[in-house]
Amino acid sequence: MDKPAARSRPAARTSRPSKTPAADAEKRPRGRPRKTLDERDDGNRRVELITAAARLFRQKGFDATSTRDIAAAVGMHSGSPFYHFKSKGVLLHAVMEEGMRSAIQRQAAALQPAKPVPDATAQLRLLIRNHFDVLLGPGSDFIPVMLYESRSITARQRALLAKLQSDYEAAWEPVLEALAKAGKLKGPVKLARLLMFGALNWSVQWFDAKKSATLDDLTDAAMALFIHVPARGKPTKAFA
Repeated sequence: MDKPAARSRPAARTSRPSKTPAADAEKRPRGRPRKTLDERDDGNRRVELITAAARLFRQKGFDATSTRDIAAAVGMHSGSPFYHFKSKGVLLHAVMEEGMRSAIQRQAAALQPAKPVPDATAQLRLLIRNHFDVLLGPGSDFIPVMLYESRSITARQRALLAKLQSDYEAAWEPVLEALAKAGKLKGPVKLARLLMFGALNWSVQWFDAKKSATLDDLTDAAMALFIHVPARGKPTKAFA
């Protein structure tokens, strides 16, 4: 009689090594490196650099201001500004662009329609008064830098700024046209606009806020120069 066949034993299970957190970490794709403090605060630091650069460029001039000066003004290491801007020239253009974009926004806010809608004379007064505030009021370092340091930027950068400047000045065209039709504008529209901006912008060279004139006084004087309306207020010694 045949012996019963021996039962086959089940194959021994091979024990799998348990996964360790380290092994899991090795298999997972690595993410981006952890950001530095400057990277996490990139937006704020960029704004600080632009603001400090605008002030120093206006006070000392672009050529006389070093990147080290700008870094020191915001409490950064001398090479840190290059994380935010490739060069001092790129930072200069950022100052000018920020100035023009801010000026456009402030002008739009100043011209928000009121009830009743002001006539062309009142609109021009608003435009001039706001322009003086952009040039001479608080935080007014940006536009003067653009006016007097444009030789230090590239032709492409100048073209980009010219587009923003055109957008800013476009709001003045219909106002001057309306004044010309009413016989109040002293001169042809195009020439009046060019002469007007030339005169207003030059005020950054001579205006002294410590003297008796205010920005309202300057606005009155400008209105008297360019349109046929009497200026308000009394003559001041601001032009001495």
